[in-house]
Amino acid sequence: MKKIFLFLSLCLLALSFADDVAAQQKKPRIGIAGIQIENSVFMPNRQPIVGRPLTLPDYLSPDSAMGQTATWLPSLMGRGGGRGPVTRESYDAFVNEALEIIKANMPYDAFWFYNHGACSVEGVADPEGEFMEKVRSLIGNDVLITTTMDLHGNASWLVALNSDLITTYRKAPHDDSRESHRRGVVNLLDRLASGKGRPAYKAWVAVPVLLSGEWSSTRAEPAKSLYAMVPEVEAMPGVIDAGIWIGYVWGDDRRNQGVVMVYGDDKAQVEAGAKKLAQKFWDVRRQFTLEAPGYPLEKCLDLAIASNKKPFFISDMGDNPGGGGSGEVTWTLARVLKRPELQSADGKKLLYCSIPGDEMVEAARKAGVGGHAEGYVGAMTDNSYEPPVWLSGTVMYVSPVQDQTSDNSQYRRRSNIAIIKTGSIYIVVGTSSPTPNLEGTGIDPREMDIVMVKQGYLVNQWYNMKADWVMALTRGGVDQDFQNIPYKNIIRPMFPLDPDMPDPELNVIFVPSAKHLYGR
Repeated sequence: MKKIFLFLSLCLLALSFADDVAAQQKKPRIGIAGIQIENSVFMPNRQPIVGRPLTLPDYLSPDSAMGQTATWLPSLMGRGGGRGPVTRESYDAFVNEALEIIKANMPYDAFWFYNHGACSVEGVADPEGEFMEKVRSLIGNDVLITTTMDLHGNASWLVALNSDLITTYRKAPHDDSRESHRRGVVNLLDRLASGKGRPAYKAWVAVPVLLSGEWSSTRAEPAKSLYAMVPEVEAMPGVIDAGIWIGYVWGDDRRNQGVVMVYGDDKAQVEAGAKKLAQKFWDVRRQFTLEAPGYPLEKCLDLAIASNKKPFFISDMGDNPGGGGSGEVTWTLARVLKRPELQSADGKKLLYCSIPGDEMVEAARKAGVGGHAEGYVGAMTDNSYEPPVWLSGTVMYVSPVQDQTSDNSQYRRRSNIAIIKTGSIYIVVGTSSPTPNLEGTGIDPREMDIVMVKQGYLVNQWYNMKADWVMALTRGGVDQDFQNIPYKNIIRPMFPLDPDMPDPELNVIFVPSAKHLYGR
């Protein structure tokens, strides 16, 4: 009897193992690639695109429910190696390297493009779209593709064509970035599991508005109400997802413009939702404004110095590296250093974040904390507005020499900074980051009277700290003076460049799938 029971147990175990193997074999194979660069074309810097191994987000970890639903096959993520337009040579090398990895992992049931949407490459009109087209031509038109993007990216026709599902952020600042990318993956998995495949309808509407994130923060009206409509459209029967792309104002191609996209299985609802969002976008175009008061630099400094609120924040908007600026423009710093109220050590304390200057960091390291150091900072490449600034002052902090021998050292952001005090100004040197890690430096931004950051709208770290805030209309590669940006290739007329332009048609265009377009 025991032998019979043992035999039956082994049979059940074998069947269970066979079921597990079959389940493993049935898991969809999903590839991942992307380009995460936002870079202004209006600066002299050039940079390589660097293909880095793509790591899965936490919600796709091996022990997570979503992670176990598929076999995930990441390839490369294109990251920036500096600032300014990407060189064509490095872009081509990245694409070829990524394609080799993607080819080696074939076949695929689905693919996820994790893009920003605002990469500028010399001689390439639509870097993300062309990369996606090359991948699509390799993996085939039967593969279901989802694309997730930043709302300050460009949902070009080529991107739309090569995406079966697409989504974008609904907040600026991007508090919902993780949520948005996850939504794109959830929609992809749902269409695979249900067997429904690609949605039947995908609507695209060009909206001739080109604004910066600083002018369209969803903390303020009208963007707050405009983006609040997106979930309402998503909830319409037969609609899967909807998005509004503000676009990237410091690019210069035909793709640089506002776009609305809606997709789903009900043609009438998809069309109605797209038309509703596009019309609202156009109707509120004249209401967009800066989130905080915006003034010339000198007035911002006047207000900050006169204020009793601390810390009083000033956004140095023209050279915001988070928006595609080089982060090394010295135009603002040169003028701050000349303010007589800040010349004395007893003046109001101003923290400036930040300015590159590796040589100055080394000089600070030699001098040591409390010593005197001097040297040039900034504008090593991007000297369009001001040459490098000679900085001379007391070393308040300098980071220790970093260990760069780790296997992952090429992918780690090295903390190599110094804080130099001159007069009552504390300058973070050695990075372009507007949010440098000041832990352990002895400098607390909350104790400063004024904090000036190379940023547009403040990220939450600063926003939650500010006692007051103004936005300075400064010079740089992401200048807010749109009327004087030397565009050559965008489609005109365009608001606000052409403020009196006639109302556009706002045509709802149904984008075919790549399979439908080519018929194979």
